[in-house]
Amino acid sequence: MRSLGRTGRAKTPIAGGVMARLAVARLVAAGIDPAPLLHRAGIAVNQIEDTDAHMAANSQVFFLNLVADALHDDLLGFHLAEEFELRLVDLLYFVLASSATLGEALAQMERYNSIANESLVLSWEREKELKVGFSYAGIARHTDRHQMEFWMTTLIRICRHLTGSNLRPIRICFAHPRCAASEQLEKYLGCAIVFAAGTDEIAFARGAAQRRLRDAEPYLNKVLVRQCEDILSQRGTPTSPLQANVENAIIPLLPQGKVRVNGVAQALGMSRRTLARRLAEENLTFSEILDRMRTDLARHYLKDPSFSISQIAWRLGFQEVPAFTTAFKRWTGFTPTQMRTQRAYD
Repeated sequence: MRSLGRTGRAKTPIAGGVMARLAVARLVAAGIDPAPLLHRAGIAVNQIEDTDAHMAANSQVFFLNLVADALHDDLLGFHLAEEFELRLVDLLYFVLASSATLGEALAQMERYNSIANESLVLSWEREKELKVGFSYAGIARHTDRHQMEFWMTTLIRICRHLTGSNLRPIRICFAHPRCAASEQLEKYLGCAIVFAAGTDEIAFARGAAQRRLRDAEPYLNKVLVRQCEDILSQRGTPTSPLQANVENAIIPLLPQGKVRVNGVAQALGMSRRTLARRLAEENLTFSEILDRMRTDLARHYLKDPSFSISQIAWRLGFQEVPAFTTAFKRWTGFTPTQMRTQRAYD
């Protein structure tokens, strides 16, 4: 197994590279030169050509957004996940496939997922239901739609393949808002999806944990688990970019209207002074990050006609629509209504 370097940027060493390569193939099939988009995202062409090359997770998220815009595909991540070869997830796939039950496979996925993708943090629990939670380390969640939809679709594909059944979740939540094409995703995944939720998660009925896997191989699983433990023991904990961590700490506080630097600093395990100093070292301020986040989120929410302007204002932490309208016009030069109207005619 290839080693993973420790740097200040989150890496997506295996599956992340697969997503970028699948996206490049889509561009080529559509007759679009991928080189300019790769350059804008900070990804070298030789990183695409070399299947062993690592890619920065933030660069990949940005690249997928560029590709989605170029292809006019609001469900790019989902479409990339629909049919790709699952074994490209590498060692992690074979650990899951050789497990005895689905519950055991998900427990091992939680522990060893960072081998395949250091930027994605998974958790699972089995109480009233079998639930898998997704979160990011080092990536600002609000900037992403396509990577998260890729990973959730991939997980459900793996569960269905390994159990030999059309396993259906009982609940799916995404932190990002719905888009016009989201019904396709709901149809494929097999249940209604809650968008703009506080978390990213998939829940199955509790009994799904006992489902036997058709390729279970206990002796092989022991060998693979030892290899995974070996890899984990040789690695340090990756350092996550501060700005992304600040942004991810802000997200759940926005609808409550309680975004304060003291609370965010506390959530990150540091004092307000330490947070301000560390942000200053990166030429950032807390207010700049908050305004940029609100701008990005407002643009996303305005794409979804099911959200009224007042609902968007509340989600961004504004108690009154006029305050949101004034702030949005300062950020963009347009009122929210003007922006929504303009997009309707694009």
